Amino acid sequence: MKYKMLCADLDGTLLSTKSDVSDVTISEIGRLRDKMRIILVSARMPRAMRYLQRRLNIQDQPMVSYNGALVLHGDVEISSALINMPHLWKIYDLAESQFTKLGLYQSDEWYVEENTARVRKEIRHTQATPVFRNTPDTLRDWEERNVGAHKVMLMGTKITSDKLYPQLEKELGEQVHLYRSNDTLIEISPKSVSKLSAIKSLLKPGETLSDVIAFGDNYNDIDMLKHCGFGVAVGNARPEVKAAADIVALPNVHDGVAHFIKSGLLTPNL
Repeated sequence: MKYKMLCADLDGTLLSTKSDVSDVTISEIGRLRDKMRIILVSARMPRAMRYLQRRLNIQDQPMVSYNGALVLHGDVEISSALINMPHLWKIYDLAESQFTKLGLYQSDEWYVEENTARVRKEIRHTQATPVFRNTPDTLRDWEERNVGAHKVMLMGTKITSDKLYPQLEKELGEQVHLYRSNDTLIEISPKSVSKLSAIKSLLKPGETLSDVIAFGDNYNDIDMLKHCGFGVAVGNARPEVKAAADIVALPNVHDGVAHFIKSGLLTPNL
């Protein structure tokens, strides 16, 4: 087989619904398990990925969470990058000025202030539950523990996000990655990492990115699709993601990853 590692984004890519993989995806991934390493690469927290590893029977494989900020193999931390406290306080101040709430993530911890519809949707889709606590209390707790955030989620409206994003870019664009996941959500991660950098950290001696096939749908997948050996965008991907890929598969709701595996991945030329 040409590729030694398959890296797949979850939401909008490998998942055919908002929270699960289909039986056909489980079956097709099962055909590959003995032929290549299967790595889940997501913006999700580890708790929201482990049940999918179990569903796919790949618990023995590493996972890339928080867009590359935390890479784990089981309970062993391979790499970790955090947004530091001064930057977190700045993010909080800017968000407060636009009436925008924060979701704070560190390892398997998730903190929010209110049980909003957006938070309930996240709970439903990720099978993870947050701790409800005022953001300043969480930040002060983290200061005492000398930790930071693997990811920050800013939850506002389209109007507030449109105003907040350029402010964040101006004040912190050189210190953090900013990613507009949709009209109302802004995700923030450490500047030093990405999905691609995490994939590089998982290469074995003698391997290169040409040994990796990657699947994705959103802006944070562009680098890995462009630089891995073969990049596959699912049919529902953003136009910029499709442009970065080598090929476009079926949409995620039609099991695009599974059908690509079934139709060609096991042939000698792929």
